Amino acid sequence: MTGALLTAFGVLGMVGGGALAAHAYSNSQQDVPNAEAYGPVLWRNESAERLFPASVGDPPNSQYEVSDKSVAQWRRMGISEDTECSKGLSGETRKTAQQLGCKAVVRATYVDLTGEMVATVAIVVLPESASAAQEMGEYLQDQSGEEYPDGAVIPFKVPGTLAAKWKEDRRNGMGGVGLGANLPYAIAVTTGAVDGRVSGNLPDEFGEYGADVEDRRPWMNAAEALSKAFHVHITRLER
Repeated sequence: MTGALLTAFGVLGMVGGGALAAHAYSNSQQDVPNAEAYGPVLWRNESAERLFPASVGDPPNSQYEVSDKSVAQWRRMGISEDTECSKGLSGETRKTAQQLGCKAVVRATYVDLTGEMVATVAIVVLPESASAAQEMGEYLQDQSGEEYPDGAVIPFKVPGTLAAKWKEDRRNGMGGVGLGANLPYAIAVTTGAVDGRVSGNLPDEFGEYGADVEDRRPWMNAAEALSKAFHVHITRLER
């Protein structure tokens, strides 16, 4: 039953991700006064609750916000107070971000509405140039196609919640996207199972591209969809 839920969520992630990307592109075409000046500083001028809404989902159209409860797919468990790049990212993701001039990493942890999947979302703050955010986004996108992708984000565990035991060795998937232009940010996400199950334990005959890859796919799709949801959300905050 759990496997079916994860697979279904992965498919929804792929479908939803496309819709969210379209919304983001549409928003990026709008010409709004002061957006150019506000975009690079919104990460420290918006409240933590505004950056990381209590619930997040895939809106069916532009009339809905990502944070609308009626489209909720994820619930926020907590927001990290630590914004150091070295403590928010791991492995090659951290190294890449630091090479690009990472200024800060703000994180929050969410659990999906089934209570099965946990995710930490990181907003990576980069220098005020489109290239840094784009390069970071390209790195994250490339990782999603690797047989063994980098974990990307250090999980933020939240005591007293479903994310109380969320830690690095429970990560099963990752995803990410770069913003750019007036928004020098990249969104990186890592996902795992609330109960600590790890991917890569399917028999070899499962999956055209290998059991490990197929078992990881739902986690990867969910992380990708969540990163695109935050792409839309941050773009709209700029307005």
